[in-house]
Amino acid sequence: MKWQGETICGEVTSSSYNKFDGAEYRTTFKTGYGKYEVSMKPAKNPGIVSSFFIYTGPSDGTPWDEIDIEFLGKDTTKVQFNYFTNGVGGHEKIIDLGFDASQGYHTYAFDWQPGSITWYVDGVQKHKATTNIPTHPGKIMMNLWNGIGVDSWLGAYNGANPLYAYYDWVKYTSN
Repeated sequence: MKWQGETICGEVTSSSYNKFDGAEYRTTFKTGYGKYEVSMKPAKNPGIVSSFFIYTGPSDGTPWDEIDIEFLGKDTTKVQFNYFTNGVGGHEKIIDLGFDASQGYHTYAFDWQPGSITWYVDGVQKHKATTNIPTHPGKIMMNLWNGIGVDSWLGAYNGANPLYAYYDWVKYTSN
């Protein structure tokens, strides 16, 4: 499965720090083991996250399993990889990219297999996890959101708007 064509973008708008509109795209179906790829440019601004991930959880009638590629807008020269299994996280890995991801499209991917998750940037392996790996199929998702209340992680959101994260294409290849 591959989505390709025009660029889609998410807009963050805020009329005050207490009101926030984010953007999210998600599949209506779940996918399992395989390779997940995206060509994207994250938004750059303190207090926000641009992401590409798979998720399932209580809203889907399943345990919370998630595999993430996240850009913290406070420093888009880094990417954060993470995953949750049965709601247990704490697997964050921050990678220095050597470039500012908000300045151009790059390909980010993860290959989810029984017993491992391997993350890639522009086809180069950057991280691999092999313990407590998620097992439940999830929905493919992309979103842009602010993290009011998690300033220690994201930095303080300054109310800047509009902000855009650009997603050029997404590809999923099943096993």
